[in-house]
Amino acid sequence: MSLKAGIVGLPNVGKSTLFNAVSISAKAQASNYRFCTIEPNTGLVDVPDERLQQLSALVNPQRIVPTQLEIVDIAGLVKGASKGEGLGNKFLANIREVDAIIHVIRCFEDENVLRDEGAINPMGDKAIIDTELQLKDLESVERKLQRTEKMAKTDPKAKVELEILMRCKTHLDNGENIRSLGLSKEEQLAVADLFLLTEKSVLYVANVDEASMHTGNKFSEALKSGVQGEGAEVIVMCNNIEAQIAEMEAEEDKQMFMEEYNMKEPALNRLIQTAYRLLNLDTYFTAGVQEVRAWTIHKGWKAPQAASVIHTDFEKGFIKAEVIAFIDFIKYGSEAACRDNGKLRIEGKEYLVQDGDVMHFRFNV
Repeated sequence: MSLKAGIVGLPNVGKSTLFNAVSISAKAQASNYRFCTIEPNTGLVDVPDERLQQLSALVNPQRIVPTQLEIVDIAGLVKGASKGEGLGNKFLANIREVDAIIHVIRCFEDENVLRDEGAINPMGDKAIIDTELQLKDLESVERKLQRTEKMAKTDPKAKVELEILMRCKTHLDNGENIRSLGLSKEEQLAVADLFLLTEKSVLYVANVDEASMHTGNKFSEALKSGVQGEGAEVIVMCNNIEAQIAEMEAEEDKQMFMEEYNMKEPALNRLIQTAYRLLNLDTYFTAGVQEVRAWTIHKGWKAPQAASVIHTDFEKGFIKAEVIAFIDFIKYGSEAACRDNGKLRIEGKEYLVQDGDVMHFRFNV
């Protein structure tokens, strides 16, 4: 599954530094000037999951394969981007292609890092990005409204769409994001073709200085307080520290560095796991002597759909799935022991896969 989370924010807030830290396949240029990232950089990041290690300790496979997320570093937006200011149109198009947004907000003071927006103001910075995305969405909604108004005179389905579009327009006119409108799944279909920017889920990263990485500061607290009504998550981290950890190749060096900063694990682990949850994803596992592997699925998928992420033929020829709950596999220590203790289940096409299931599929070629 190709699932993308895009890193956005104003220029010089630490976006590319964060990308450098999370990416395992690409490095962005982290420089202190505007538009240093003109093309969106893309990298793959492993999703940390301690269950993989637990399974591997029992199975002793030849290799361990974690699931991954695609992270896109999108260049800094500026006020007026929705009207083409800076490289606005290009950047907004890049955002349209991602499934979720990681919004980096500057929560540190440093006179050596350029800032055109004046004093540090997390909610003010957030408002600039929100406004640009809302204006672009409003443009899309108004275009469809013009088409739908004519059709609604004779088409009952178009009349329903028109009502939903009018609600979206009013919401955007009031400076609100579409994700807070509470559209049902059926109602979302009316605007699905617009790929609205403010409908995407958002994770806020409060990029703080080293001194505030554990406690936060007045800026990160202002951000947390300001987004409470959105039901959004805020992660407080120091992007510079995370980038330094990521650059270390030896695990021993990483551990020593983290101990020095009183860290149990990189904050990036929380970031990646939170972004993964934000996309409404689950993980199931396959476990054998060749490999223990994590597979990504959407919550609520049935067994044949889950099988398709291994190979499309698995879904077409699906017969049944052998399923062991993760907790049972760990308790009994092997597939054979789970079978002997009645913990291996045979499930059919209607089975809803649960997060952590250890599965083996049977299918016709």
